[in-house]
Amino acid sequence: MVAEALDGLPPELGRLMRNVAVVVDAEGGPDGLLGLYEGVPLTRRTSTYSMVMPDRITIFRRAICAICTSEEQVVDEVRRTVVHEVGHHFGIDDERLHELGW
Repeated sequence: MVAEALDGLPPELGRLMRNVAVVVDAEGGPDGLLGLYEGVPLTRRTSTYSMVMPDRITIFRRAICAICTSEEQVVDEVRRTVVHEVGHHFGIDDERLHELGW
């Protein structure tokens, strides 16, 4: 589902994603989080950005499944969560993402 959500991103955005790993944590994560972005957003990278570990987007499977009652809801929530965390990779904060519906 995560791969499908990533494949569903507009190609021009996918091509801009740099040095980021997307993983699924099957067991859980911090309370209340469905996903987590850790790293340096593209908007904050400077010419000195090099030789760093990849950013990391983690999708928390158990947390998503816990709030959904059907597979269709899980698919939708995975997509929403992936888009939300990718937004952070592009430097968009939570407030703006919520304004945009993510």
